[in-house]
Amino acid sequence: MNRLAFLALAAAGVFWGMGFPLGKLALRETAAAHVVLLRFAVAALVALPFALRGRETRSLFRSPVVLLAGALYGVAFLVQFEGLARVSVTLAALLVGVMPALIALSARFLGERVSGASWIGVAAATLGAVLIAGKPGGAGTPLGVALSLAALVIFLAWLFVLRKAPATAAPMAIPAVTVVVAAATILPIALVMHGAPKLDLSVGAWAGIVGQGLFSTLLATAAWQFGSARVGSASAGVFINIEPLMGAAIGVLLFGDHLTLALGVGGLLILIGSFVVVLGEKQTPPSELPAVPPTPA
Repeated sequence: MNRLAFLALAAAGVFWGMGFPLGKLALRETAAAHVVLLRFAVAALVALPFALRGRETRSLFRSPVVLLAGALYGVAFLVQFEGLARVSVTLAALLVGVMPALIALSARFLGERVSGASWIGVAAATLGAVLIAGKPGGAGTPLGVALSLAALVIFLAWLFVLRKAPATAAPMAIPAVTVVVAAATILPIALVMHGAPKLDLSVGAWAGIVGQGLFSTLLATAAWQFGSARVGSASAGVFINIEPLMGAAIGVLLFGDHLTLALGVGGLLILIGSFVVVLGEKQTPPSELPAVPPTPA
C-alpha cells in the first residue's frame, strides 16, 4: 500500500509542477485573473458531481470554515498568478520551495515544537528567497516576486483554516467543495478587474487552462489526499519539493528561462532548506499531516 501511496504523492508533485508552465501558455493571451477564473471553472465543473453527491458533502457548503477556506484558496491563486505574469516559470516555481519553511515558522508561533534541524532549514530557505528577491535579474520584477511570496502566505492561512474543517467519509468531499467555492469567489473579482474573459483563445492556451483545471487543481489534490493519509508526514513532505523542481526544470528546458547564478544558488538553498525542514520533523504524528496540498500552483 505504501508503494501506491508514494506513487500518488509523486503524481501530485508532478501535477502541481505543471501548473506554472501551463499557466504561462494561457498568460500569453489573456489576463492572469481570467486564467485563474477559467482554470477553476474547468475544475469546478468536474468537481461539482463530487460536491453534490451526498447530504454530508452538500452540508459543507454551510460550513463557515470550508467557505472561508475556499475563498482563501481562490484569492491565493489570483495573487499567485498576478505574480506569475511578472516573473519567469523558473523563478515562480523555486519560490514555492519556501512553503515548508513558512509552515515550520507558523507551527512554532502556534505553540508546536520545531526541531533544531528544521530551524536550520528555515534559515537556508529564507536566505535563498532573499537572494532571489534581491537579484531576480531578468527572471522577473520585484512586484512579481512580492506577489508570489504573498500568495504563499495566503496559501498558508488556507492550510491552517482547512485543518479545522469537519471530518467527512468521502475523500473527495473537501477538495471538491473547496474548488467550487473558490471558483465562486474568483468570478466577481475577475469580472471587476478585467470584465468578461476572452474565450476565443488558441488551442495552446486552452490546453494550458484545461490542463491546470484537471491536473494541477483537481487530480493533484485527490492524489495528495490519497497518499498523505497512508504515510508519515516526513515521508509525504519530501514530495512537496517535486513541484518547484518540476516547474523550474520545465521553465529552463521548454520556456528558455535563463538560470542566473543568484537564481540557481537561491533555488538550491530553498530546496535544500525545505528538505531539511521536512526531514527534521520526523516525530510529527501522521494525524497532523494536512489532508490538502500545502503548496499548490
